[in-house]
Amino acid sequence: MPETLNLNYYYGNEADQYSFYRIPKILLTDRRYKGVSLEVKV
Repeated sequence: MPETLNLNYYYGNEADQYSFYRIPKILLTDRRYKGVSLEVKV
């Protein structure tokens, strides 16, 4: 019989530490944006 998964869940303020923003990869890899600072890209 397969083992039961024991997954930890985070609620409320605990979950905030795992939030993130999606940034288009092209901003970090395309040479056209090489002169743009990381702060501006974000």
